[in-house]
Amino acid sequence: MQISTVQHLGQRQSIVMTAQLQKAICLLQYSNVDLTSVIESEAEDNPFVDVKPGPGAEQQSMRGIGSRSGGSGVDQGDILARIAEHDLSLYAHVSAQFDMLFPDQRDRMIADAFLEALEPSGWLGEELDVIAMRTGLTSEEAEEWLTRVQQVEPSGLFARSLAECLKLQAIDQEVMTPIFAALLDNLPKLAAADLKSLMRACDCDMDELRPALKLLRSLNPKPGADFNGPVVPQRAPDLIVTKGEEGWMVDLNKSTLPSVLVNEKKAQQLKPAHGDYVNDTLSVALWLRRAVAHRNQTTLAVGAEILRRQSGFMEQGPAGLTPMTLKDVAEAIGVHESTVSRVTTDLLMQTPQGTFPLKYLFSASLRKEEGEEGESAAAVRHRIQQLVRDEDPARPLSDDAIAKVITSEGTHLARRTVAKYRDILKIPSSFQRRRNAVLQAS
Repeated sequence: MQISTVQHLGQRQSIVMTAQLQKAICLLQYSNVDLTSVIESEAEDNPFVDVKPGPGAEQQSMRGIGSRSGGSGVDQGDILARIAEHDLSLYAHVSAQFDMLFPDQRDRMIADAFLEALEPSGWLGEELDVIAMRTGLTSEEAEEWLTRVQQVEPSGLFARSLAECLKLQAIDQEVMTPIFAALLDNLPKLAAADLKSLMRACDCDMDELRPALKLLRSLNPKPGADFNGPVVPQRAPDLIVTKGEEGWMVDLNKSTLPSVLVNEKKAQQLKPAHGDYVNDTLSVALWLRRAVAHRNQTTLAVGAEILRRQSGFMEQGPAGLTPMTLKDVAEAIGVHESTVSRVTTDLLMQTPQGTFPLKYLFSASLRKEEGEEGESAAAVRHRIQQLVRDEDPARPLSDDAIAKVITSEGTHLARRTVAKYRDILKIPSSFQRRRNAVLQAS
């Protein structure tokens, strides 16, 4: 038996994931802040690369509504109207008030340092000494600034403890009494249900203590948790939406957008002595400039398509969200779905409703009448919030009742879906809401 070797020649195409291709893909998901860091890192290794930060990269902090970074001035009347009419995130709500309280640029920068430390509960999430160090304030000045930022509504925001949160609310409602002040100083005794020790500490009897306990139950230990908007990472937005004469427009936030500068003149001067090194290094620099430009074009294209589909959200807030998936946007602008996913991973868009992650504007479609486009899941969740907020506390709506109301409005909704969305929104059951109403009334 004779064995022979046969050689076949053929061609096939495949995508090779080079280092440059990997880096180009990563650039798509970087925020403006992260992109600046990446270019600065490249500039350290490449003598022909320099980075030009956006003109406001050092001073710019995220705004909610009424942002100056977008270039569209908003007067105080507009801001107050939006606060009253729309369900904003806590960050956007406080930011709008800071626009009025701190018109001076330096004051606003200091106030934003406190805003960056604000937790979803409404409490201050950093030690005052840390904020003072970051802003260059003395301890006494930081205490004065804390008093200033605690003037925002609702009262109780920027508190450092439960006692301080409740104290701010009692002072604002002008119901602070010596007994209530003593009660706040002895909350651990109340938590341990040691009423005898609590009465001794407050120097009162049970009849005098009972009104203070009722007042305590009426106050909100987490005033920030009432806001419906999403918690947003506290940095400058990457895209800014404005409304002009021709309608809604979106643009990159040029105040934080870095530019890649390539020193080709320097490369030409060094080329005679270091030919190969200069050619390779300059090629990398030019590639980086093209890659950043492509990242910006893709980001803007994705943002424009999102804006086109979600113009109702810009006008109405969460109630105006329409169903939209990554695939919808990808097909509309002619890119792969994974590209849209990367672009929307960490980018923020500033809108008249506040500043939101791009992912927030995507929502699945719920079934509606046959042949009609379904309602977005986000809009339905917002509708559930509205129904619960407007219900009679003594007769709260059951999940089944909420499902029937929304179904009657044209979107088919099952009771179990209401229960699932209620859990996502951290809304108690109708039984628990009724019980809470009874406790507050007693």
